[in-house]
Formats: sequence, structure tokens, C-alpha cells
Amino acid sequence: MRSWLFAPGDSTKKMAKAIASAADIALLDLEDSVTPENKPAARSAVAETLYEAGNRERVWVRINPLAGPEAVRDLAAILPARPGGVFLPKAEGRHHVTQLHHYLTALETANDIAPGSTLIAALVTETAAAMFRTGDYAGDYPGRERLVALSWGAEDLSSELGARQQRRPDGEYAHTYEMARSLCLLGAVAAGVAPIETVQPEFRDTAALEARARAVRAQGFRGMLAIHPAQVDPVNAAFTPSPEEIDHARAVVQAFADNPGAGTVALDGAMLDRPHLALAQRLLAEAEGD
Repeated sequence: MRSWLFAPGDSTKKMAKAIASAADIALLDLEDSVTPENKPAARSAVAETLYEAGNRERVWVRINPLAGPEAVRDLAAILPARPGGVFLPKAEGRHHVTQLHHYLTALETANDIAPGSTLIAALVTETAAAMFRTGDYAGDYPGRERLVALSWGAEDLSSELGARQQRRPDGEYAHTYEMARSLCLLGAVAAGVAPIETVQPEFRDTAALEARARAVRAQGFRGMLAIHPAQVDPVNAAFTPSPEEIDHARAVVQAFADNPGAGTVALDGAMLDRPHLALAQRLLAEAEGD
């Protein structure tokens, strides 16, 4: 789940490109990229695209928010075509995951789909209320077993706030949006799911994209949303451990293996403790696809 590539649900050409790309997840969109009058046609186009897709597990659909009537219409149209997952916008806590879970369970049963097989990812910072509930996704509740990722967004939040700009003069996000990013990261880790970085609208600046992707990966993010096929390769590269990282992680693991029971070991002139071992083991697990 390194790269999640959006494609508007009313463009069969762009959806086909997303599915044919190297993106880990092709994310067919029924929400923001589709105008209200085009949503019925987009639902049909997304369902048809899903039926024709070779590997539907990596083809997901972003539905409309649960607060309005469009979400149920979206689900009724796409679930028979068996998407790998549903991307939930404007989530405001675990109750929205549970609500979506109940809809999915009913539709899976009606369409002879294995119950629980349709996964969920949620955008958790798109409203002011949602910001206070990013820690709500941990714990045991109906639908928790479907939840695999949390992401965040700045555009809808800035619209709700009436904010005219999201970034500082140096191009970095202003405090409120950095806080949204951090709350998403903390909420995802607390819930044991993947934290996914938001989009970079400037899709032509792939060098800046890769730098940002590497920076957020170093902070703990596991993937990133993309809005253009040109962004997929830089994102995949940034979230793939390098040979040097893998070699270092193996050396850390070996150093602790050579000193069983030790709380700290010395490696390359640095003292390492057990958290360094846990990080190395996690990186190796990611590299091996676990």
C-alpha cells in the first residue's frame, strides 16, 4: 500500500490508466472529482471498470460521505463488482467505520461475497470535528477488522475552516495542517493500521514529491496518495527500503543476535538499544512484504 492513485469515476480512460499503472492501489473516485450531476453515470462506469479489472483486490473505490444520500447509492452500485476496498471520506470516528461495515456486510451477503472481505481505509481529518477523534479508531468495535489504513487531507479541512491558504511562505503546511498530519499518524499507529500521507497537488514536480515522500516515510508513514500516474514511481521508490537500509537493518538484527540478552549493543560507533532492533525488524518485514 505504498501508492494510492486516484482516478475520476466519470473517466473510463483515466480509470484504465490508473489500473494499468504501477500503483499498489488504483483508487476510483466517486466523490470530489465527480460533479453531482455526473454521479449516476460515474457509478455505472466504476462498476463496469471493476468487472473488467484483472486484479480487483488492488482496485478500490472512494465513495461519498456517509452523512449524505450518495454513499448508499455508491455502495449498491459497486459492491456487486467486488472492489478490494472502500475509501471513506470525512470519517469522524469509529462509528462511521461501524456504519460502513454494516452496509458492506448487508451488500456482501446479498451478492454472495465473503463477509468481511471488502476492506476499509478512512480519511480522518477532513472536518473540524474529525480532528478531535483521530484516536477513536483503536480498540474493538464492529468493522475494526476491515480497517487497514488512515489518511488525512487538507483541502476539505481548509474549506470548512474558511482558510485562504494552507501553506507557509516556505511551502510547508501551516500549523493546523501539520497537526492534522500528526494526528492521522498517531491515530493510525494506535489503531495498528497503515498511516497514508495526503496528495501533493503539484504533480509535475516529481523531485519535490519524492523528497516529501521520503520525509514522511522517515516520520512513520507507510504510503502516499497520488493524483497523477507520474507520481506513482517516485512514491513507490520513496516507500521502498533501499539496499543500504536493508543491509543496516540486517546488521542491527545480527548485532543483537550475537549478544543475546543484551539491552544495548555497539554498531559502527553508535550505541543501539531495543527500540533500534524493533525498527530494524519492522523494516525487514516491510522489505519482505509481510
